[in-house]
Amino acid sequence: MTKLEFASYIDHTLLAPNATVKQIVQLCSEAARYKFASVCVNPVYVKLAAKELENTSVNVCTVIGFPLGATTTAVKVFEACNAIENGASEIDMVMDVGAVKDSRLSNLELDIAEVVKACHAEGEKIGRKVVVKVILETCFLTDNELVSACQCAKKAGADFVKTSTGFANPKSLDGNPLPNGASEHHVKLMRDTVGPEMGVKASGGIRSVRTAITMLEAGANRIGTSSGVSLIDNWDESVEIKAKY
Repeated sequence: MTKLEFASYIDHTLLAPNATVKQIVQLCSEAARYKFASVCVNPVYVKLAAKELENTSVNVCTVIGFPLGATTTAVKVFEACNAIENGASEIDMVMDVGAVKDSRLSNLELDIAEVVKACHAEGEKIGRKVVVKVILETCFLTDNELVSACQCAKKAGADFVKTSTGFANPKSLDGNPLPNGASEHHVKLMRDTVGPEMGVKASGGIRSVRTAITMLEAGANRIGTSSGVSLIDNWDESVEIKAKY
């Protein structure tokens, strides 16, 4: 896989709460130079990113209901539509994690469906294809819950399921930190559940070429990372990905 091909899988990400205008401009410049799939920024920077990336192939992605997913559906819908108006063409919404933990799957599906419907309608209105990715926050879910969440996202018409926000802080009962971010097991389970029709985005803790390859071979077809430049600079073009979507 060439560096250019690999770059097309990457959402070049900067979601830090202390991100500055200068850093966002640099992020966009890097994305344009390396031809990443998108930049992923907080909603406050969508308009800036859209301006910086005008006349390039790079999409502007933003996060909705971030990082907890615990805002109401109406708020998520407004936030998503506002972001699209400002120039976003990819929306990464955090699902209601509590709903799947409670087995309130109809609530979860409706929450996702309302955002998806609004985003796709807003995109049609302005002549722009809008992709909706659902962040599952896999570190909080059992395998059965993960499967249920993927099924809800698929029924709701979402375009992608995504592993993580990168901001979760799971702990064991004794207070010790638990693993967070993308894992090969979760990505494979997500791909097996949604099939080839949907996208799978691996995000959270992907900082090495080896980890990126592992995620692609497990079934991811998008990589969310703040280490995109380093990954490209260290990419070996002789690498053959065993399974890619």
